[in-house]
Amino acid sequence: MGTNNESGVLGINGLGRIGKLSLWHHAGRKYFNEIVINLGREVGKSFSDIVHYIERDSTYGRLEAFLHGCMGEPVITDVDEAGSTLRVNGVKVTLLKEHRNPRDIQWAEHNVNLVVDTTGQFLDPNLAADDPRGSIRGHLEAGAQKVIASAPFKLKQGAAMPEDAVTTVMGINDRDYDPVRHAVVSNASCTTTCLAHMVKPLLDYFGVDRVLSASMATIHAATGSQQVLDRLPKTGAKDLRKNRSIMNNIILTTTGAAKALQLVIPEMASIGFIAESVRIPTATGSLIILVMNFQDELNKKPIRRDLINEVYQNTAAQNANGYLVYSDSQNVSSDIIGTPRAAAFIEGHETHTRTGAININLEHMRGIDKSLLENIKDQMVGSIQVTQAVIYGWYDNELGSYTNMLGDRTVTIAESLD
Repeated sequence: MGTNNESGVLGINGLGRIGKLSLWHHAGRKYFNEIVINLGREVGKSFSDIVHYIERDSTYGRLEAFLHGCMGEPVITDVDEAGSTLRVNGVKVTLLKEHRNPRDIQWAEHNVNLVVDTTGQFLDPNLAADDPRGSIRGHLEAGAQKVIASAPFKLKQGAAMPEDAVTTVMGINDRDYDPVRHAVVSNASCTTTCLAHMVKPLLDYFGVDRVLSASMATIHAATGSQQVLDRLPKTGAKDLRKNRSIMNNIILTTTGAAKALQLVIPEMASIGFIAESVRIPTATGSLIILVMNFQDELNKKPIRRDLINEVYQNTAAQNANGYLVYSDSQNVSSDIIGTPRAAAFIEGHETHTRTGAININLEHMRGIDKSLLENIKDQMVGSIQVTQAVIYGWYDNELGSYTNMLGDRTVTIAESLD
């Protein structure tokens, strides 16, 4: 994948967790020769406060060590407060502070053709560019040709996806992006990204018709939307757990991964699928526990743990992109933090299967001709062989998995621009 684009200028809207780590990614990658970041407001007391924020991270350490190891020297140079610019690892970075509404940001003035919106605020692709609350389409009106959202789209109930919008996960359906047709792209979520890379190899090997049902639970690290200490709920708040301290609790919450998965793997629409989420007090490093129920063929060797692991091993070996990693080690969450581009890190040591028979009363099945049932009254109960498989997949929900794959998505779209 490309590593240098002499004329490319990347725009990043927002400098929160994903915005900052995207800057780290692209400063190391050096595909773009300039990055323009919209902060939308003044930060701290001086320009040096922004430099301080960029060069340090409580989860991943100092920027110079991230880029160049323990011998790395400071990589932020040429700091120009008057011009609101600096260089990060040699890449020019310009900071904008005037506007928060996407349509007002000066992308055209800075020759920005591609924007990554990391704010999480503008996720309805149906909102018009001039919506007073702001819209992701405002970036297009402000001069960008393409915009990528670093989160799943949020459509109103019953609304259809616009023709020029698409959701993709690298290594799964990234080719669904049409550079002629699509201007607004969602990079899905960290959980959907991991889940897709766990599910797709099994669907490809066994076929969707053999999957009876599936479910997942993500044991997810804390995010910026959670509270450090308990606080009073806002007016109209429905979920009181969001106001409880993440430092002291395991918090049940929700995830849209099941719906988003259907956007990148349409076959999942025919499978009953449930997705749950639990937040825990860690900074990053999350886990998906995937449960899939397969219909086994009678009188044949049932699906076993070794076969499931072999499917993942072969998929990982055949794909040079590194998005799927298989491991037989006994890992803990910190072991996978920072793992480059690993959408899913399969914990093969913990794969489990159990096969058994399920009795089915044919009288209760839909679509069976009643006249046929009259002829088999003595055989109304049938039996099928079912294997339940449990697979564990780690993912670094911030930098290692999601942001690095977002970087890949950004470069591939940049390569498609005129």
